[in-house]
Amino acid sequence: QVQLVESGGGLVQAGGSLRLSCAASGSIFSINAMGWYRQAPGKQRELVAIVNSYSTNYADSVKGRFFLSRTNAKNTVYLQMNSLKPEDTAVYYCNADISLRGTLYRDDYWGQGTQVTVSS
Repeated sequence: QVQLVESGGGLVQAGGSLRLSCAASGSIFSINAMGWYRQAPGKQRELVAIVNSYSTNYADSVKGRFFLSRTNAKNTVYLQMNSLKPEDTAVYYCNADISLRGTLYRDDYWGQGTQVTVSS
């Protein structure tokens, strides 16, 4: 019942910036946490940034460069990526921990992934 739609991926030069967005839709009661993961070739999926009701957490590799914001009214999260490096190249996946409307059910939902490529 829940769909996460991502946008903003693409090809950029090292040192450039990119802004990703993810919008959740469906029978949503609440979003308990929402953020981004990424997976590079030959690597495991790793947390990039995520926000919940208490705090925003960032991977050490992106601290000071990436900034996560969440708009609750629109069930949307944004990832502003600055000073991009070739090692940031990966497929980026939106993730949300969502409670469904009218139920106590909650689960993680994933977007389809969007490719971010930083040239060098």
